[in-house]
Amino acid sequence: MDLAQKALAVHQTLIDFYGYPEWRNPLPALDELVSTILSQNTNDVNRDVAFNALVAKFPSWEAARDADEEEVIEVIRPAGLANQKGPRIQNVLRQITEMRGSLDLTFLKDYTLEEAAEWLVQFKGVGPKTAAIVLQFSLGLPAFPVDTHIYRITGRLGLRPEKMSADKAHPHMESLLPPETYYPAHLNIIRLGREICHARKPKCTQCPLTAYCDYYQNLEE
Repeated sequence: MDLAQKALAVHQTLIDFYGYPEWRNPLPALDELVSTILSQNTNDVNRDVAFNALVAKFPSWEAARDADEEEVIEVIRPAGLANQKGPRIQNVLRQITEMRGSLDLTFLKDYTLEEAAEWLVQFKGVGPKTAAIVLQFSLGLPAFPVDTHIYRITGRLGLRPEKMSADKAHPHMESLLPPETYYPAHLNIIRLGREICHARKPKCTQCPLTAYCDYYQNLEE
C-alpha cells in the first residue's frame, strides 16, 4: 500500500481501537492561541491551571494585554517559563490589536488554510503547531497539528521521511489524510503516544498498529 493508504489504515485502526475521540469544548480562537502558547514545554494540567488563573485574574484579553508584565508573569507561573510566556502573550495581543484594531481572530475563517497559518506564524512564539491547533480546533479549518507524540509515531510507522522536520510534517500529514480525518486522527495518535507508544519504552505488545509499524517490523527481524 502507498503512504496515503497506510495513513488511512492507521486512522481506521485507531478508530476501531479507541473510538471517535471527543476533545473538550472548543475555545474561541484567541483563547486557544493563548492556551497553546501556555502549553509549550509543559503538560496539559499545568497549562489549564495557568490559563484558568489568567482568565480569572483579567476580565478581558484587553485587560491582560494592558496589565503590568510582572502581574501576568506571576499569574501564569504554573505553566513554567513564565518570564518568556508572559511577555510573549502580551506582545501577541498588542500586535493583533495594532494590525486588526481589535482582539478577534474569527476573520481567519475567511482565509485559505495557507493564508491563515501564514498570518498566525508571523508572531514570535507562534509556530506551525500552535497555528494548526488554533485553526483546527477553534476555526474548523483543515489543519493537522503535529506535536511530539505525532512526530514520534509517524516516524516509527514510516508515514514520514525519517529526517523530515516537525514543521514540514504538518503539510505532509495533511497531504496523506482526508481533511475530515484530521480531528480524530490527531487526537487518537496523541492518545496512543501517551498510553502505549512511549518515547523510551513503547508497549508494542499492546499496540494495535504493529502490522503497519516499521519500528516494530525491525524489532522482529
